[in-house]
Amino acid sequence: MVYAMFSIGILGFLVWSHHMFSVGLDVDTRAYFTAATMVIAVPTGIKIFSWLATLYGGSLRYTTPLMFTIGFLALFTIGGLTGVILANASLDVSLHDTYYVVAHFHYVSSMGAVFALFAGFYFWTPKIVGKISNELLGNIHFWTLFVGVNLTFFPQHFLGLAGMPRRVPDYPDAFSGWNAISSFGSLISVTATLLFCYIIYDIFANQPVCSNNSWAVPSYYTSIKNFNEEPQTSNTLEWTLASPIPFHAFKMLPVQS
Repeated sequence: MVYAMFSIGILGFLVWSHHMFSVGLDVDTRAYFTAATMVIAVPTGIKIFSWLATLYGGSLRYTTPLMFTIGFLALFTIGGLTGVILANASLDVSLHDTYYVVAHFHYVSSMGAVFALFAGFYFWTPKIVGKISNELLGNIHFWTLFVGVNLTFFPQHFLGLAGMPRRVPDYPDAFSGWNAISSFGSLISVTATLLFCYIIYDIFANQPVCSNNSWAVPSYYTSIKNFNEEPQTSNTLEWTLASPIPFHAFKMLPVQS
């Protein structure tokens, strides 16, 4: 994972012209930037498969943070696959500045990155504010947003392949069907976002104060294996402290192992 992140960081400096395939680059330059962009898929794939292997080796409870994590993996992978298609200069000449590109980068950013941020929010909020979130509302939020964003952005692949350009105020009637579905999906996403705003209010107004480690559930794990002590589902340093974490948490450097 460390080598993969390091590789992506280095290669990221060497691929800038994959945004500029249609400006009149010579064929050799386009071949280089195609190859360099395709190579980034290798360390990225290593990261995806490492995350999946981590999940495969665990005893999973489908809490809200894990749902958003799995959603991130699925959507980020779709965005990465369309990125591999757009990395080919010959294809990008026809797909450049179409809605295919819009669909690609929204699957990576609006869906990949944002779902990962939501996973982090739901996971660390108990530790940061000292109160748990409502699991049922969190799951509803995930599924509403998951359906909404896919309904919004997946049809845009078809619009792009059909030739609909980006940055236009209007479009021919031939594109109206997929655009209508996309607009309906965006309304579902807005509903999910309003629900998220209520979830934040609910955390502060209605939810109980949580323990040091709100994710530890002994009854679940003792049914799998007998533990001499309470099993820790989250065993990094912050979960040994009170929630929310007090100022000046450690008087001296803690021993980690």
